[in-house]
Amino acid sequence: MKIALVSDAWAPQVNGVARTLAALRDGLIAAGHEPAALTPDLFRTVRCPTDPEVRLALRARPALARRLDALMPDAIHIATEGPLGLAARAYCLERGLCFTTAYHTKFPEYLKARFGIPLAWSYAAVRRFHAKSSAVMVATPTVRRELAAHGFERVVAWSRGVNIALFRPGCAPALDLPRPVFLYVGRVAAEKSLPAFLGLDLPGSKLVVGDGHLLPQMRHRYPRVRFAGRQEGEALVRHYASADVFVLPSRTETFGLVLLEALACGLPVAALPVSGPLDVIGDSGAGVLDWDLREAALRALRIRSEICRAHALRFSWRASIQQFLGNLVPGADGGNTPERAEGTAISSSDRARKFASTPCP
Repeated sequence: MKIALVSDAWAPQVNGVARTLAALRDGLIAAGHEPAALTPDLFRTVRCPTDPEVRLALRARPALARRLDALMPDAIHIATEGPLGLAARAYCLERGLCFTTAYHTKFPEYLKARFGIPLAWSYAAVRRFHAKSSAVMVATPTVRRELAAHGFERVVAWSRGVNIALFRPGCAPALDLPRPVFLYVGRVAAEKSLPAFLGLDLPGSKLVVGDGHLLPQMRHRYPRVRFAGRQEGEALVRHYASADVFVLPSRTETFGLVLLEALACGLPVAALPVSGPLDVIGDSGAGVLDWDLREAALRALRIRSEICRAHALRFSWRASIQQFLGNLVPGADGGNTPERAEGTAISSSDRARKFASTPCP
């Protein structure tokens, strides 16, 4: 099946959305599908004022329409609510095409944290964006319930996975810091609530891996914290290996891929009992969720590495890809049909007929 993936988040951006979509594309290719990523690098862009690493494809609607016309995809998935997402949504509505969307980011909470915009205003805009989607994919049951409470319809599950070959225990540490080491990995941004972690009275060391608009301010405000900047691949794994506990102070996660990465590396998690940690950690024993983040971090020190790794192994990218495909084509199971089990690929035309026969909202 030929699948158009439209996203405003893509490499070289380093965030959960970009990494999820890269894993999705690779998984779809491995499953015999033809994903086409329609991302900012294909269009003229301008720099986002609040996030310099983000490029926005403004006025890309005609160029995007030409690319979609040429591609003739069997399915269109709109991953983000940015300029490209809006352009793809308009394209589908003008032509009466079904499409799916994903809710990766709590933009209403981000806008409130950064600019004080009321949640009701932002949720109304985001709800309108997703209103015509055949399926709004979310990563966790908690987010699904939250969106339902805000009036979203056709919200379906699409979980995540982790690369257990890359993220693994036993690697050589990148840094030799006084123990215990409490680690945060992610964007250094207002919505991540980093002061709630960096201001804690904890023994040993605090380590932050990541970049973002608040990095200079955080470095100045917390001179005793080790800021390692952006790390990727093996370098990132070695920074996980430098720590004893992974601490996530954010209240706005929809999932938190870094939680799975830390667990796969054998690191216990300390976090708040909010969406993301509630679903990823739950009652697994691989982390401690508490509104007292200091207490959670200290208690997490007692969790064995083997428990964390075992819990991470429950999250598979293969299962995530199958779930995504099932959401694209209701009634399909993403690759476990009898035809595929017998080694016979399901044709794009068959998939397209299933998709086209699905009533659009």
